Amino acid sequence: MSDLPPPGSTEPVSPTPSGSPADPTAPPPPATDPASSAGAGPSVPAPGPAPADPWADQTGYGPSIPHQPGYDAQPAHPNPSGPATPADPATPPGGGDPAGWTAPGAAPPPSYPTPPGYPTMPGYPAGPPQAGWPGYPAHPMPGAAYPVAAGPGAYAGWFPGIDPQDPLVNPPHAGIGPWFARCWGALRRGWRQLLPIVLLTQVPPAMVIGVLTLVLSPDGQMATAPDGSPVLPEDFWAQTLGFYGAILFAGLIFGALQAMGWAAGTWVIARQAAGQPAGLGAAFRYGLSRALGLWGWTIVVSLLVTLGACFCLLPGLYAALALALFGPVYLFERRDPVGRSWRMFHSRFGMVLGRVALVVAALVVSTLLDVVLSGISGALFGLEPMGAVGTAIGAVTLTVLSAVVAAPAYLAQQVGLVVTYAEQRAQEGPVTAAQLAAELG
Repeated sequence: MSDLPPPGSTEPVSPTPSGSPADPTAPPPPATDPASSAGAGPSVPAPGPAPADPWADQTGYGPSIPHQPGYDAQPAHPNPSGPATPADPATPPGGGDPAGWTAPGAAPPPSYPTPPGYPTMPGYPAGPPQAGWPGYPAHPMPGAAYPVAAGPGAYAGWFPGIDPQDPLVNPPHAGIGPWFARCWGALRRGWRQLLPIVLLTQVPPAMVIGVLTLVLSPDGQMATAPDGSPVLPEDFWAQTLGFYGAILFAGLIFGALQAMGWAAGTWVIARQAAGQPAGLGAAFRYGLSRALGLWGWTIVVSLLVTLGACFCLLPGLYAALALALFGPVYLFERRDPVGRSWRMFHSRFGMVLGRVALVVAALVVSTLLDVVLSGISGALFGLEPMGAVGTAIGAVTLTVLSAVVAAPAYLAQQVGLVVTYAEQRAQEGPVTAAQLAAELG
């Protein structure tokens, strides 16, 4: 009798082991539940013939199906490997599914391999990158300057070494409020030294130029020709050239004195912010050592601004704003003050423009006060007050008063520009008030 199953039957037949013949009276072996070999539940008798193996005609391992997001497992292919089932050539050694997937909700077997092409990267935690995690350095905010993680005493995106409590250096991204606070702090600490410096170096030039304006200003009264047409007064051009020549000469001479005052005031602001002594005599000695160099650069910047104003008012104003930081750049760095000021202005255009505009606003207020006092002088003493002694004394007194009233504007200008320069240095790298004071020499 043949051991082969009848034609059309799919029931597997256990092979006859070699050795002694099988006992014909022994009961048949129990059927094996397909799920029991995969550890999915208890064994139950098979209700019918085993289903056909769809992988029987395949060789090797089936196509690898990658893991899909949101699907923890894939349906399994029932392929029990019992003692009565011949080895399936498509089944990998050790059993399991050819494609490496398991039934829905079922845990993978202990030897479940990692799908090829999806290696696990060590050192990177799951989830989106977060600042401060290993392997994920903090990145700067839009427009920030430094791609570094936060350190002690700093915020994320700052260079290490930036002190948020520095009395002079406004940290990056701190805003306009702390800038105002540092300007006020500089005035509160140094007004006893800064006010005498301003009164001795900035107010006298304004007084002299004001008096020269009263004495040498050309006659503004238009003459009338015999035919009734207006003509310029006699010697108008000679008076005009003499007036502007005297004002220019006084400005050049007193420019050196003003430069000494700007250098001395900057020295006081930086040293007091660093907690170092800043006497008035030492400040004037430092200012005298830097006066000539700063005076020369002041002449260069004045010519550039005047050249821009000759083409139109707006180019001259733009040049004045863009080159406003040339003084602190020269005193702290002593190199390329015009180019450095221009680059600082354009690299952070909105920030520098806003700070410098606030300084210019203080000067505009001072100019308006001067205009008001000049109007009062004209109303009280006439357009030509120097013709009589009494009116001359009154006009000169109001001119001196106008120069003294402008002293707070000079203080605001100096403090505001120094604090603005320190803030821009902090945008480029770590800097402190002590470092800036040391750079002054």
